[in-house]
Amino acid sequence: MTTPIPVIFIHGLWLHATSWTPWIEMFGDAGYAPSAPGWPGDPDTVAEARENPESIADHGIDDVVEHFAGIIRALDTPPILVGHSFGGMIAQKLLGQDLARAAVAIDAAQIKGVLPLPLSALRATLPVFKNPANKHRAVSLTAEQFQFAFGNAISEAESDALFERWTIPAPGKPLFEAAAANFNPHSPAKVDTDNQARGPLLLMTGGKDHTVPETVVRATLKQYRHSDAVTDITAFPDRGHSLTIDAGWRDVADTTLTWLRRQSL
Repeated sequence: MTTPIPVIFIHGLWLHATSWTPWIEMFGDAGYAPSAPGWPGDPDTVAEARENPESIADHGIDDVVEHFAGIIRALDTPPILVGHSFGGMIAQKLLGQDLARAAVAIDAAQIKGVLPLPLSALRATLPVFKNPANKHRAVSLTAEQFQFAFGNAISEAESDALFERWTIPAPGKPLFEAAAANFNPHSPAKVDTDNQARGPLLLMTGGKDHTVPETVVRATLKQYRHSDAVTDITAFPDRGHSLTIDAGWRDVADTTLTWLRRQSL
């Protein structure tokens, strides 16, 4: 028997790692060895994370990258990475460092070099940026803020249910680092987009995403123009930032699996 390929799911801000549970079950059934480790400091459950936001606070992009790099180095074979939002940025950084055999970045946060900054993205992240001290804190969203940032393409009832089930406080530091990326030559948001030898990358975008609008993802694609490595993009025109956890998650997961099989993975 061949050893199953490990797949590591990387969550973004405001969602707990357990939000990947349906994906883990689906990928396990498809013959992979999936897991969804949390970010550094993440408690094991949503309830614990809400009760202990200080454990989540003040972790930046480099901290998260090194945390997942350590998990990867402990594996017997390089994994496939699937990341959402800031998890998509982390997946791209790890792929650029040749630590993964492939990556899928879903509505990935803005990397260094990407210039568009739509107003909806500013509004979605305002709960963090409204106070500079939030750089070193963990910040929670209200249900209303979650609906704008994540659940704008679904019903209010579904958005509220997802908010109650999966949301946790998020460290403000990665957002401040990403916002300053184009002014910092050594920004942790920099990705090796010129790497010719890296594995294949799929970028996914939701056409109604307020937090990472499609213009941001398409600008990210252009950053890879100097690499001959496989870089594909897929759009879901009617989906928002909740596309990995809402009722339509299976369409996104199916697209991911289909693309991986096309890459013989």
